[in-house]
Amino acid sequence: MGIAYETPDRPQYSAKRMVKQINFFFLGPEAESVYLMGDFNDWNPTSHPMQWRKDGWWSLQVPLNHGHHQYLSTRTPQARPGISGTRRYRSSQ
Repeated sequence: MGIAYETPDRPQYSAKRMVKQINFFFLGPEAESVYLMGDFNDWNPTSHPMQWRKDGWWSLQVPLNHGHHQYLSTRTPQARPGISGTRRYRSSQ
């Protein structure tokens, strides 16, 4: 004798649909502004400005789907001539 189960009309669980707040930090006490861009905002250089903290760090919290994301932080002005104000990071969050 078999038992029949009904499937609900909602999508099944998927880790890819989970969203988690991810914290980003950038040390740049001399920076005038810092922005975060990545695959999560179509590499828009101004859509995610970071907030300056009194200890010289910049921070931002971004809701991201589970998975791998590439991102980049940019700052203005550059600290010293000849040194890029851009850094690249990989996230496994």
